[in-house]
Parts: sequence; C-alpha cells; structure tokens
Amino acid sequence: MPSISYSFEAIKRRWAHRNANRRFQKMGLRVKEQAPSGEGVLPVVFFNASTRLENTSQNAAFSQLASWGLRLSGTPVVHFVCGAGMPRCVLGTNRDDTAIAPPCRKCISQSVRTYTGAKAEWCIYHADETLEAALAGLSLAEMVDFVYQDLPLGELVLSSLRWTLRRHHLLDDEPTRFLCSQFLLSAWSIAQKFSALLDKVKPQAVVVFNGMFFPEATARYLARRRDVRVITHEVGFRPLSGFFTAGAATASPIDLPPDFVLTPKQESELDAYLEQRFQGNFQMAGVRFWPEMNGMPPAFWEKARSFKQVVPIFTNVVFDTSQTHANVVFPHMFAWLGMVLEVIRLHPETLFVLRAHPDENRPGKESRESVAQWVDRNQVDKLPNVHYLDADQYINSYEVIQASKFTMVYNSTIGLEAAILGSTVLCGGESRFTQDEIAILPESQSAFRQKLEELLQSEQVDTPPAFKQNARRFFYYQVFHRALPFEEFLLEDKYWKGYVRLKNFDWQALLPENSETMRVIVNGILEEEPFAMP
Repeated sequence: MPSISYSFEAIKRRWAHRNANRRFQKMGLRVKEQAPSGEGVLPVVFFNASTRLENTSQNAAFSQLASWGLRLSGTPVVHFVCGAGMPRCVLGTNRDDTAIAPPCRKCISQSVRTYTGAKAEWCIYHADETLEAALAGLSLAEMVDFVYQDLPLGELVLSSLRWTLRRHHLLDDEPTRFLCSQFLLSAWSIAQKFSALLDKVKPQAVVVFNGMFFPEATARYLARRRDVRVITHEVGFRPLSGFFTAGAATASPIDLPPDFVLTPKQESELDAYLEQRFQGNFQMAGVRFWPEMNGMPPAFWEKARSFKQVVPIFTNVVFDTSQTHANVVFPHMFAWLGMVLEVIRLHPETLFVLRAHPDENRPGKESRESVAQWVDRNQVDKLPNVHYLDADQYINSYEVIQASKFTMVYNSTIGLEAAILGSTVLCGGESRFTQDEIAILPESQSAFRQKLEELLQSEQVDTPPAFKQNARRFFYYQVFHRALPFEEFLLEDKYWKGYVRLKNFDWQALLPENSETMRVIVNGILEEEPFAMP
C-alpha cells in the first residue's frame, strides 16, 4: 500500500506541474499575440539560469512576469537561455559527487515551455581546449585568482562555489578543484555567448536573477563593462514579493527617503506584521524558518540571574551570497566570532547567548561549515558564561533581546528587529540597514573590539530614540514599498516549496496601467525610476 500511495502522490505532482506549465504557455502565447512589434526600440535581455531546474520558482516567475509587462508596453525582450551551455551549473551540481552531470534534459524541457511565445537565444557549450589546458594542474587558490582574456573568471565563480559546497573555507581537494574548473569553463562559455548577444542586439538594459551566481554574475560583469544598465532581482520579505534593484539584489540596497514618515495607519500595519514575525510566523521564498517558536526554559532565566548582564550574539549562514557584501570589516563571519570569543573569555560577569542561524540546518541546504562545528572545535559551549542555541532549537530570540543589555549581530535581519525593540545593536558585518542611524558598524576590527568593550563595561547603554524610529521606518519601507507584490498573478505551488503557478487572469492585467507592480517594474527598467511601490 505505501508504494501505491506514493505513486498516486507522484502522479498528482506531475499533473499539477503539467497544468502549471500549460497556464504559463497559454499566457506566453497571449502576450505574443498582443505585444506591439517594438520596431526601432532597443530590447531588454533577461537571464536567470540559476533560479530553477524544473518547474517555476518565484524568481523565475518574477522574471517572466516582468518580461511580459515590458513586451506588452512595446519593448522587445530577448531571453538568454541555457541549452546545456555549462558542464556544471549552480543548481545542477551534486555536492556529494561533483562528477555527476547536471539534469540538462529536464531543465531544457522546462525552458522550452517557459519561453513559449518569446524570443530566446540559447547558449550551447563548446569546449575550449586552450582554457582546459591552462586550468590543468592548478591549485584551488590559483583557480580562484584565475583571469582569462581579461575576464576575472575565478572571482566570478567564487560565491557560487561557496554556496554550492555550503562553506566559506573551501577544501583544496580533487572534488573541489574539479568543480571549480568546471565552473570556470562554464563561466567562459556563458561569457562568449553572452558577449556575442550583447554585440548583436545592443540592449538598453539587462535583467538577471541574483547577480552573484556565476552565470548571471558573468553576464552582469560583461554588460556593465559595456555601460549597459543591469537590474538584479531576488525574493522580497513578504510572501510572493520580489526585490528589484539597479544595484546588487543580494545586498538589498535601500535608499530610505529622508522625509519618509509613517502614518498612524502604517504604524498599525507594521505592528501587525511584526507581531507575526515575533511569533515566527513568516517565510521567504516559500520557506518558513520557524516551524514553531518556544520560550526560553525557566532554567535559563535562573542561570541568567547569576550574571550581571545578558548579551545575545546572532550569526549568519557563512556561505550565503549576501556575505560577500557583509565581509567589509572582517574577512568572514568566523573571523568576527574569533574576536568575539576572545572578549567572551575576558568577561565572566556576562552571559552570552550564541544563536546559530536556523537556515544552517534547512533540509537540502545544510551548512558544511557551521557555527555548531566552530562551537565544538573551540569548546565554546563549555564556557560557563555561554549559552549556545543550535540552528534546530526553535527558541524565541526576541525575548532574549528584550532582556539583554545590547545585541550583537553579523549582518542578520534580526539586528533590525532588535533595534525596533529598542536594543542597541552592534554589527560585525555590513548590512542594508547599517547605512542609516539604526545600528553601530565600527570602521575597523580594532574599533569593533573597542566599542564592544565599551558597551560591556558601561553601567548603562542608552540607545538614541531616533534609532528605534529609524528602524521602524526602514523596516516598513523595505517590506511594504521595496518588496513588490506579485500575489495578483501568482499562487504558491501545492507541492514544491518556493515554487509557484499562475493565477487565472487576462493578459490585460499585465499592462502597467492595470497593475501597480508592473508599472513600477517597467518604469524602473526603462525610465530608471525607483523600484518601489508608491
């Protein structure tokens, strides 16, 4: 019976997948029928090879919807599509066995359906024997620094290598060197084909997913070298919302208008949203990080009473693509933790609550260089003044923040939330909110240590009232203005987390005059207006 039940579920998933694709294909054909010719108008190129293999992810849908809105507005669109154009890609790599080839056939089949009715330029791989020979025998360090025909291939693939292997510090072993060489060959393949496309169509803009994974990072680099405007996109904070920017989407750059003041209605709206977040009721890209949220046990509070003060420390996922932007003061998060550990040992009067990020243990994305390993290696959990919370301990961090003297983060969003709760926030890494008067980001490692000692030794930490209000303004603007809503077009997939299907709507709904989201995207791409809801 279990096998029959499993087969029935598999049939239902395939049927749902097929129906979702049919709806995308049908809309693609309607857009083709209704879109103006766009004769004489420079096109916009779209590329998002790193956001899905099969089915339609949220970012793949954001890209498709944006392209439809542009075409219906009279701007031609060219999709740059991978047609087995890379020996290895980011999502198609098996990190346990890098020799396994990616599932190109299934991915291409999905792409054929996705780009029904659209103009597509396919990237097909052709081996470069000269490059292969140049890479043979190189160490990992030499590959990471590798430049080929003035293109910094090593720099372009590094973030993807770390993300794929789920670690910041890469091992110089045969599987890692092999994967790195395959990424370098793949990036060069993308570079050759994308350069030819840029020369051929001379686009007015390029839109790519994420901008940090090597296929899109290579395209972004080449476009910017030609002074072509590049827009990147990622998921937003609210469900089925996207973040578009002319900067780096993984850095989430947000220019908060200086005159932006929350109205009483907006204050209430933010409070309602925060109430859900403080209970763990939120998700990003279809993933809910907190299946439950429990309070700290009475034994913890009993222990805390024996210390002078409590200070929480919130970490990040070290391989995440956002870390490239965060690593400004420290070379990486573990270097920051190393300095923090030195200070912890000097302050036995303080109880430090070290919190691992819940995403470290997400199924399928488990970190292979985790905070838990660092804790075990340095015997941090053996220190009497440290309380360690692992990634799978669903403990309410907010109640710890409210009982703390101040809060330490690397670049996590919880630093913004802590500021909203009135806590002074000391950051080790650069974040989207450290540019405003919300949190403290020292300019150097020595300045960080000096500030940390100052906060620990002071009798009382007084946070400027403006920091809390700035944090509220920033968070509201980020969630309700910069996160562009797509729920008028999309539904969450019933079977795959993070994947979506189209709602039933007429093609006219995609016109900028009928959709505020489409208007913002089209004007943002074509007129360089802010990617923000009014």
